[in-house]
Amino acid sequence: MTTLAIDFGTSNTVVSILNPDRNTPETLRFREISRIFKMKKRNGESREIPVIPSQVFVKPGNHLIVGQQVISTRLGLAQPDRLFQGFKRDLAADFQPPPRVLDGYSYSAPTISQQFIGEIWQRLARAHVQPSRVVFAVPVGAFERYLDWFREMGDKLGVPEINIVDESTAAALGYAVNQPGTVVLVVDFGGGTLDLSLVRTALGSGENKVLQAEVLAKSDAYVGGIDIDIWIVEEYLQQIGLSKAQVGSVGWQNLLEIAERLKMKLSRQQEAKESWFDDENFMSHEVVLSREGLEEILEKRLLLEQLRQALDEVVAIALGKGISKSDIEQVLLVGGSCLIPAVQSLILSYFGRSRVKMDKPFEAVAHGALALRDYVKVEDYLHHSYAIRLWDPAQARHFYYPLFEKGIKYPTARAEPLILKVAIEGQREIRLDIGEVGEISQAEVMYDEYGRMTSTQVQTQEQFRALNRDRSSVCVARLNPPGQLGVDRIAVQFEVNAQRVLLATVRDVLTGETLVDAGAIAKLQ
Repeated sequence: MTTLAIDFGTSNTVVSILNPDRNTPETLRFREISRIFKMKKRNGESREIPVIPSQVFVKPGNHLIVGQQVISTRLGLAQPDRLFQGFKRDLAADFQPPPRVLDGYSYSAPTISQQFIGEIWQRLARAHVQPSRVVFAVPVGAFERYLDWFREMGDKLGVPEINIVDESTAAALGYAVNQPGTVVLVVDFGGGTLDLSLVRTALGSGENKVLQAEVLAKSDAYVGGIDIDIWIVEEYLQQIGLSKAQVGSVGWQNLLEIAERLKMKLSRQQEAKESWFDDENFMSHEVVLSREGLEEILEKRLLLEQLRQALDEVVAIALGKGISKSDIEQVLLVGGSCLIPAVQSLILSYFGRSRVKMDKPFEAVAHGALALRDYVKVEDYLHHSYAIRLWDPAQARHFYYPLFEKGIKYPTARAEPLILKVAIEGQREIRLDIGEVGEISQAEVMYDEYGRMTSTQVQTQEQFRALNRDRSSVCVARLNPPGQLGVDRIAVQFEVNAQRVLLATVRDVLTGETLVDAGAIAKLQ
């Protein structure tokens, strides 16, 4: 069996395979599309880490250039309307941007993501790699529609077995897979999201005594490295008195690339400089940014505050389960944004230097996903609440009838059935709007008419996402005879099984007939 792991990232994607000879994970390097990050080891030596930049450029005729090729050719600077980046983040978002039409072809976040992974798959085939099992790593707060996309992707690639694991848990397994009983906090801070996951490993009870992983607490925020790049550019343009419209799309894209380079340089030095030419105004500029200046931007845009809130939430959840902050043995930093000194300093202030590790910032997720082959299971809990959405005509707003609260371990079942009546006389069906309820944290920054910042605050918004793909309600019962107003008609018992499938058993109270026996409402993993 050939096992492949894909950590599909907002900024970079990592592909790893289990080396059958050494039984160790190996990160694959693809000619032309991979870029190399050089990381220093503790002994002063450096090692090379191959990643694939998550970028796609569409040439006329639907010809794609991906990864490092896009950066090397600099085509995106000349024609930014044909450049796609950050599409993984758009894919996971509730409301996706409208598709772009180029040369008669339509490109949306799902289609461009599919083509990006398809290009990687073609290179695997050329290297004579034929995976029989693929593990996809996804953000800790991913909603089910995003997970469904990965399952469909596996079917299109013709892979016999597809597994999905959240990125934070995978990273924890990649670092601590051989240490039973270890309590590990993973801070996964990449290009698109901030995900935290507290995991404890333990020996299983089976004959082989293999490890199991229990997820103790999770938290996330919708913020990442691409936001930081935008903030750097916005702050710089404000300093020189220009707007995004004045520098044009080409200048804006050029500045975003410069911001990323500045950010990377500041992980190694105190001050960084880059030059750029303003094509719209025919002027040459020098962009200078210091570590202190970057930290001021991060504080002003509330990124560090969001990190503090996420850390506090995980620590509070853990404390509710009898685990104190001092019980956390290792804090593992994962993702390119964890290289930012201000981010590291904040985490060090919480946990101390001895517990914070930064050995595998780019590979931990993919390597940990491969390690799942040795696990009986990952004991997890529901990261979102599940509820029925109902309309209150008196207040002209929706409200939620909770089915399962966030934080409950599965498998689980509701203690009491839900008793339902019909809404209109003679109703022949009872339909329910069932979905996930999740909280998304985002920073909100307000400006006045002169472009000056007037206020900042972290907003936590509640989002409801229907479990049905078309966002329609679910028919849970067909009634014969038709229902009567004011009369109890069906009793619905909900449960979530070990595979995270939401099941419903429906009994007709009037006839005593079981209409649905543990029928699947939606697959949650």
